[in-house]
Amino acid sequence: MSSSISPALLSRLSAFVEARMGLHFPAKRWPDLQRGIRTAAEEFGFEDAESCVRWLLSAPLSRPQIEILAGSLTVGETYFFRDKKSFKTLEEHILPPLIAARRDTGRRLRFWSAGCCTGEEPYSLAILLSRLLPDAREWDITIFATDINPRFLQKAAEGVFSQWSFRDAPPWLQERYFTKTEAGRFALLPQIKRMVAFSYLNLAEAAYPAPLNHANVIDVILCRNVLIYLAQEQSRKILAHFYRSLQEGGWLSVSPAEASHLLLSEFIPTPFPDTTFYRKGGLPLPPLIGAPTAVGERIAPAPPRVSLQEPTSPKPSKPAPPAEAEAPPPPLGYADAVQRARDSADQGRLADALKWCDQAIAADRVKPGGHYLRATILQEQGDLDEAVRSLKRALYLDHEFVLAHFALGHLTRQQGKTKESQKHLANALLLLRDYPPDDILPESDGMTAGRLSEIIASLEDSGTAP
Repeated sequence: MSSSISPALLSRLSAFVEARMGLHFPAKRWPDLQRGIRTAAEEFGFEDAESCVRWLLSAPLSRPQIEILAGSLTVGETYFFRDKKSFKTLEEHILPPLIAARRDTGRRLRFWSAGCCTGEEPYSLAILLSRLLPDAREWDITIFATDINPRFLQKAAEGVFSQWSFRDAPPWLQERYFTKTEAGRFALLPQIKRMVAFSYLNLAEAAYPAPLNHANVIDVILCRNVLIYLAQEQSRKILAHFYRSLQEGGWLSVSPAEASHLLLSEFIPTPFPDTTFYRKGGLPLPPLIGAPTAVGERIAPAPPRVSLQEPTSPKPSKPAPPAEAEAPPPPLGYADAVQRARDSADQGRLADALKWCDQAIAADRVKPGGHYLRATILQEQGDLDEAVRSLKRALYLDHEFVLAHFALGHLTRQQGKTKESQKHLANALLLLRDYPPDDILPESDGMTAGRLSEIIASLEDSGTAP
């Protein structure tokens, strides 16, 4: 195969790949770009790399083309507990107070490993959580793991690793959490494997897949050694999305090489003894008192503070004259109530968001969008049964509501209702055939029909769909 590609064509290809995939190949990395394109050209069936490049530049990239390019242009280099300092900070400083705060408020935790490669990072997080939470089965824990390379995702979903994935890993890891196969590889225990949901995601795209397109739901995002391969403007957009996706007070971890103060200006840098994490606003987590650590120790509770002053009786005051009753404000219309509900949800005020949803539904009982929005908020509160009922009401009003079918497929899968889940996902795919790929779906916040079709397909390919 001819491997010569002109500098002018490489420059165009570099800009094209950056715009569509976010991958940054400046001139000094053009040799890497050429090697990757030679590999991709063989898979596309071209005899020379330059013809392949001209073909790629002639039309927008399709999902299969992006997958082949991603497999050729990205390199996976990871292993279990790769960044010991970050995992130590999670274990000792971030997760224990987060767990203590959630133990009495829903027992719900959400994490996102962005650029998960072959799965060692999110599985390390799952193992850490299992060590910190002896009662993990009583919690609602989700670890989203996304990558642009479908080959990485397939390997990650299998959960079987070679000895190379354990280099520099703790000695107890293989013995406690893996079983050795006849081929001499190591299979992850099913209960740990089930904690991670893998999905295809191109970080350069504007619309992220559900449920990641809902703001303020993630507690911790790990995105290490990913942004260094992206252009600065792409990194800026991705970090802005990370900020919107985090709970107030949530945490972001990037590698030191990616920690640009300019790009991370919205976050609050929070130094710990071993590394720095980045926090989204909010108050710092309270100090952990009496909560178990990974080795079973407890921090001694602080002694109660006793006031040295005797309480004094308040002086009597004259009663204030009764205020004139104000007339209640008129109820909002449907559109305004929906906007109030979304604003409240974005600020983490889910109870208020539900009240505004109810007002939107009361304002227009034949529109399904209010019920769909209500279901997404109920899902965030962990009330899956009521969320399912709201989605079914939305479908009663509009049986062709694509996103309601998709959401029902996702929720019923979580409830173990495999046949019902398959039915709704199949209905969603069937309805999507009637949409042009670039059409924005109703109630989707910018999700196109083609993108949702790809999301459902990627769930099936990665083994996370029913």
